[in-house]
Amino acid sequence: MKNLRILSWNVNGLRSIAKKGFLEFIEKDTPDILCIQETKAREQDIPKELKEVSGYYSYFSSPERKGYSGVCIYAKEKPLSVEKNFGHEKFDVEGRALILEYSSFVLFNIYFPNGKMSSDRLRYKMDFYDMFFDYVNSLLNQGKRLIICGDVNTAHKEVDIARPKENEKISGFLPEERAWISKLIEIGFIDTFRHFNKDPANYSWWDYKSKARERNVGWRIDYFFISNNLVGLLKSAFILNDVFGSDHCPVGVEMSSHNFT
Repeated sequence: MKNLRILSWNVNGLRSIAKKGFLEFIEKDTPDILCIQETKAREQDIPKELKEVSGYYSYFSSPERKGYSGVCIYAKEKPLSVEKNFGHEKFDVEGRALILEYSSFVLFNIYFPNGKMSSDRLRYKMDFYDMFFDYVNSLLNQGKRLIICGDVNTAHKEVDIARPKENEKISGFLPEERAWISKLIEIGFIDTFRHFNKDPANYSWWDYKSKARERNVGWRIDYFFISNNLVGLLKSAFILNDVFGSDHCPVGVEMSSHNFT
């Protein structure tokens, strides 16, 4: 039986990456579910060819602000339900979430806030983290099987960043941000990539301005977390660092589809 293949990718502009072979990438990779962050587009502004991808249902969560944030999901199988909001207006207006419920798991595609711009945005990021933690912890306590993916905007450990010492006072590698990922793992989630691979120099984001990708001076800030009750179905987790078009590359997991449907 074919494994379930789920990818996550911050594309840094959906319309922009469409000009760089995005649809060809989907056709070649054929993921079962593709989660996209930072569409930088409202749904009404997205061209038809990106809304109606052959073989996929598509779902969009749009920010109120033009050219900012936004997430979408392309899925071969139609979910039971689709949710875009957490019920907190200050978070929901930025279009950062899509929650797809299937019969055997709940999938979160989240574009977590970036805290580098100001102390106010760092506070917003930490508030978002806390809200999201409470949300998924409640579902865990109900025995739900959860998959969380997206751009978390934080590197967890020193092995996840090329230059840890230089960035220990920079948002994205602050102690309180890193502690939140640790807390998520402590309540019953698995960092899928580190479940298989403990090696350094595995990154998912590189700074454009300094041409950091050419030197692999990067950060691993894109993740798949799964709840412990799914670990028996986890077959692989990977970073597709040979896929270009954004300052991020895709990350993914393959799950055994046995018991999934």
